[in-house]
Amino acid sequence: MSQRIEQRFADLGQAGRKGLIPFISAGDPLPEATVAIMHTLVAAGADLIELGVPYSDPVADGPTIQHSSERAIARGVGIAQILGWVSEFRLTDATTPVVLMGYLNPIEIYGHARFADDASAAGVDGVLIVDVPVEEAETVALLREKGVREIFLVAPTTTDRRLAAIRARAEGFIYYVSFAGITGASQLDPLAVRARVEHIKQGGSIPVAVGFGVRDAASAVQVAESADAVVIGSALVATLAAATSRDAALAAAHAFLAPIRAALDQAVRR
Repeated sequence: MSQRIEQRFADLGQAGRKGLIPFISAGDPLPEATVAIMHTLVAAGADLIELGVPYSDPVADGPTIQHSSERAIARGVGIAQILGWVSEFRLTDATTPVVLMGYLNPIEIYGHARFADDASAAGVDGVLIVDVPVEEAETVALLREKGVREIFLVAPTTTDRRLAAIRARAEGFIYYVSFAGITGASQLDPLAVRARVEHIKQGGSIPVAVGFGVRDAASAVQVAESADAVVIGSALVATLAAATSRDAALAAAHAFLAPIRAALDQAVRR
């Protein structure tokens, strides 16, 4: 069973650093560049990577990620290809955790048992299925049996009763959605995030990563004051969307993420 997520957060804690988790849509902007982009993000300072599984009806995602999913689907990107990319990534990176983020329908089409087996074999460390709440977690119980961590979302509207259930089952880390809305919106309230993250951490030791609304170095630093890690997706996806070649995509990925890593590290040293 993989312990990469737990080990990475333990290492971050010992070093007094904050985690940086970039999200990219698998297969966008160019399917053939996906693995190289993953490696480039690690080189630029990523601690974990969230790999989005394209889906035609992503209810939690704003236009930027919706369009990236549409482009990837048009190029034939699906779960089998994505798991192949994770396997390829693992050939030269055995330590960086990879979390798949997506929706239940593609997994049902692929087959639950097959997905659990293949995700584990490929080196996937966690799966965040947006439309599988903790009350329905048994739907994907095979993942847990294969050592793939179940990552759950917590929102500003999550009740204490549901939060307790999530704490009891959560593995790897909890993903806190910084506002009630879709990805890519700009509604970040650092004070509200701090209060909520502190509340989530009460009575538990699992790390909390915050996403939605993190767009640049300044917002990442604000969120990292309370969170164990920050997730940045739509702004990165939008930056990559303009790349028309593999080299351009790699250059854009590094140029986007490296300053955010530097800002997080500088803020910790203050």
